[in-house]
Amino acid sequence: MQEGLMSKVTYFAAPGAAATLPFSEAVLVDRTLYLSGQLGTDAELKLVPGGVEAETRQALENIRAVLARHGATLGDVVKCTVMMADMAEWPAMNAVYRTFFSAHLPARSAFGANGLALGARLEIEVLAVLPESSS
Repeated sequence: MQEGLMSKVTYFAAPGAAATLPFSEAVLVDRTLYLSGQLGTDAELKLVPGGVEAETRQALENIRAVLARHGATLGDVVKCTVMMADMAEWPAMNAVYRTFFSAHLPARSAFGANGLALGARLEIEVLAVLPESSS
């Protein structure tokens, strides 16, 4: 960054029930969109039933919806971080994850975590670079 130039930063609140939570749904810095971590929750912030596969699918659908609200798609995702309550569930999570990222594979980190919010099996956060026309 050149001296004297400031990045444009925009904070986006979540819609619906999630709007009451004390963090932004997403933060845009120039053309990079930082999404808050997503759990496998429905619109009422309840975990979907069905274990890690169902939660992975719902978390990624939630991510897809957040991206769409900000002019992006899963194809714009460049980095994913996956936090898992039990790393033994890695193969099941990975099988669902691959169905969402088939055209390209973002860089990814994953780690085991103790005590995810709401007793979730996993949380996924992503970074996306918006297309030129979206910024």
